[in-house]
Amino acid sequence: MSRADLDRQHRLRGRLATGNLRGQDLAQWEYEVTADGRVRHLVDEERRTVHLVYASTRHPGDTD
Repeated sequence: MSRADLDRQHRLRGRLATGNLRGQDLAQWEYEVTADGRVRHLVDEERRTVHLVYASTRHPGDTD
């Protein structure tokens, strides 16, 4: 959740800002691996755990 590299990593906004895992809403973040490649993860601060929910070499269409 570091804000050190905001060009590559950011919390998603709007309807994608949170994801639900086992009934718990968690913050959803995205890391830009390449120009199109993305990795999304849910952050469970309490357990100090991330849960990968999406990884692809293609840009996800739901943020356009």
